[in-house]
Amino acid sequence: MEHMSGPHIIRGSVSLPEAELMWRFSRSSGPGGQHVNTSDSQVELRFDLAATDALPQVWKDRALERLAGRLTDGVISVRASEHRSQWRNRETAAVRLAALLAEATAPPPKQRRTTKIPRGINERRLRNKKRRGDTKRGRSGGGWD
Repeated sequence: MEHMSGPHIIRGSVSLPEAELMWRFSRSSGPGGQHVNTSDSQVELRFDLAATDALPQVWKDRALERLAGRLTDGVISVRASEHRSQWRNRETAAVRLAALLAEATAPPPKQRRTTKIPRGINERRLRNKKRRGDTKRGRSGGGWD
């Protein structure tokens, strides 16, 4: 089996370990002529997230929690069948898995601190509203007889 074009980096120096990736190939569905009936171009890439040691424990826990709906017995599965070439589908699946893991292991966003609106800004807003209301009230046509 040939090696992929390069390590698929999740984030920083952490990458997908080639030894822990499980590949399965099958025939793609849909139109494609005679070629599609003879080649196994659809790719299913499986990665045992629960058992891997390639990720730091904090990342692993975060990913297991965030991807809980997509996991089957701790294994995440990604499919690719867009291309006619098995090789390109393999690349697509690996990139997709790396992106999925990068998003799932990202640290949570910082908490937003609420800030008080300065009094001057609020007063200016109310002044403008009052002026606009007066302008509209003046359009009512009360003194045009």
